Amino acid sequence: MTESRATRGGGLAGTWLPEYLAHLVVERGLSVHTVASYRGDLQQFGRWLDKRQGDVLECDRADLRRYLSELRGKGLSSRSAARALAALRSFFRFLVNVEARREDPTEELESPRLLRSLPRFLSFQQVDALLAAPPTERPLGLRDRAMLETLYATGVRVSELVSLKLANLRLDPGFVRVLGKGSKERVVPLGSSAREWVGRYLEEVRPRHDRQRAAELFLTSRGEPMTRQAFWYTIKKYGRRAGIASPLSPHVLRHSFATHLLEHGADLRAVQAMLGHTDISTTEIYTHVTRERLRQLYDRAHPRA
Repeated sequence: MTESRATRGGGLAGTWLPEYLAHLVVERGLSVHTVASYRGDLQQFGRWLDKRQGDVLECDRADLRRYLSELRGKGLSSRSAARALAALRSFFRFLVNVEARREDPTEELESPRLLRSLPRFLSFQQVDALLAAPPTERPLGLRDRAMLETLYATGVRVSELVSLKLANLRLDPGFVRVLGKGSKERVVPLGSSAREWVGRYLEEVRPRHDRQRAAELFLTSRGEPMTRQAFWYTIKKYGRRAGIASPLSPHVLRHSFATHLLEHGADLRAVQAMLGHTDISTTEIYTHVTRERLRQLYDRAHPRA
């Protein structure tokens, strides 16, 4: 393939993108999924620039406005367009920091306005029904109950749940050490119900499956670590069994964890720490949920609402 201008010295794919991605991994410690997302957005921009024989070291604010406008014209949502702009901002700041460019063309570019949708969550009754759905008289049902209890008790992400290490579990004091985004570790409490079911799983199920001395806490019947995809299928299955009509995912249970804590008076900063959010504004979305829920309860109950 003939080397184009966009992949030479001032190019993106051939020179600067690999250096930038290495910077994200080594210096900023971002997760594999985040780096992959940045890579995809920037590769798309590189192809757009290449078609116009552009140079990443020379493109200006007008070029970026044109690019983002074309993305929206193709039906890209405001959320996806905002993510694309965030990737460009980070990339061009990197180029300025390494003195490859003198100015950042993303300055003063406005991000597409986002209408923040409130996260979906389950009621207390729905959570109870979901947790009771696995057939705990069977080994895998008992494991699934332990996993669901852990997910609701800690609010961890599904990737964090399936990668939990046995060595990071402390049943007696009741907490787990979680390795989150950017390899950041946090300690999350584990409630009494979750401790009970995880304890039963450790005694009755895990020893018969652990043929290879696995480090992960939750294992398949073959003794391999549980996968994200398998657990997504599992929670959907139990959601149907529990009579939950709305689409169910591990993240809905994470949202339920945060919402129920705040409804019962938990401190927002404490919830932020347990969820592993870097920015408090990410956690504040749950305060909107609780206010909206309070309004609905008021409208239903107050005689002059």
